[in-house]
Amino acid sequence: MHDTHRHDAAAAPHSASPGAAPATPVIESNWAGITALALGVFGLVTAEFLPASLLTAMAADLGVSVGAAGQAVTATAMIAAVAAPTIPLATRSLDRKRVLLALTVLLVVSNILSATASSFGVLLAARLMLGVALGGFWSMAAAMAMRLVPDALFARAMSVVLTGVSVATVCAAPIGAYMGDLWGWRSAFVAAGVVSVVTLLAQVFTIPRLPPRDNPSLRVLFELMGRGNVRVALLAVLLVISGHFAGFTYIRPLMEEVTHLSVSAISGVLLGYGIGGFFGNFAGGFIAERSERHAIVFGGAVIALAAVTLLLAGASAGVTAVSVAVWGFAFGAFPVGFQTWIVRAAPDHAEGVGGLLVAAFQIAIASGAIGGGLLVEHIGALGGPAFAAVALTLGTLLVFAFGPRGGGTVRVQAAH
Repeated sequence: MHDTHRHDAAAAPHSASPGAAPATPVIESNWAGITALALGVFGLVTAEFLPASLLTAMAADLGVSVGAAGQAVTATAMIAAVAAPTIPLATRSLDRKRVLLALTVLLVVSNILSATASSFGVLLAARLMLGVALGGFWSMAAAMAMRLVPDALFARAMSVVLTGVSVATVCAAPIGAYMGDLWGWRSAFVAAGVVSVVTLLAQVFTIPRLPPRDNPSLRVLFELMGRGNVRVALLAVLLVISGHFAGFTYIRPLMEEVTHLSVSAISGVLLGYGIGGFFGNFAGGFIAERSERHAIVFGGAVIALAAVTLLLAGASAGVTAVSVAVWGFAFGAFPVGFQTWIVRAAPDHAEGVGGLLVAAFQIAIASGAIGGGLLVEHIGALGGPAFAAVALTLGTLLVFAFGPRGGGTVRVQAAH
């Protein structure tokens, strides 16, 4: 449990004698709160990624094409792209804990609506709610983590928070596909709803009150976009992440139509993807501590190679299984790499730059889902990896040429 007498980074300095330097505010480590944030990440990412493993079943049940069902991912991403920069602005006068809890309640409602959707329209409404929760949460995650642990432990805290992504990638796709095969695709969203309720309770009891500290505004957002390193990071996200999601969103149709795998085999391959992502997150963190540029270049180059391999030899079950697992491992390098890059680029406006990063991520996800969907509709299941190979190659070259040089300690400052 957190100490109710802990001092926030926004607390006033201790009184000191005239002429003495003010004491540094003390922040006691609140690892229970950090774990609750990781649970939030796990619940959101699980809900976001479930359609990728349930796409064909969802499409058949709701009476739409696979390409149309894939736009459930697009709807979530587009709303999250808008919510990420606007939620911090709209709620800037509210306690951050209350905002977090409201976003988690939206996640709960979204999962309930998804599990009971009687039409594609209801499912889209549920996914729009998820988009608001997703964008708002991710824009605040790093800024909240900064306030729950001392500056020196921020990188470690973000690693714990991002573990929620790793565990979700291990669990969401394979377990979703397995549950969908046994009890129908709706059962996976019921399970996600249970997780979201547990997350809400954990956040109620572990996150302390966090009065607003940053003062985000449109002026601040435009100022941040004027920084060269921020602009390069956002463009890199658009290319790299759109490529990844073009391939990942339509990976099940590829395994069904090109590789001709059974549902149980698909679940096994997706489990391999998730396990690869779990270990890839730690490998990405290890590389990013030394150079976030190298972490992103490593991930992008490996996924581009995996996509080309699927294009050339996707009919082979063994090649597909290995390629998908390697893809998952390489993707694990991106979250830590981009989060480290963006925080080091603007530690003075954590929520603002976090919102921009999330917006870029979600626009990229939507672009990948739309672009991949168009190619899948016109050229078949290999359209996804084709889009991925091109976009990831371009993004990787951009980061290699213009990405940040060297690392450094994240210096967290209070925004004024």
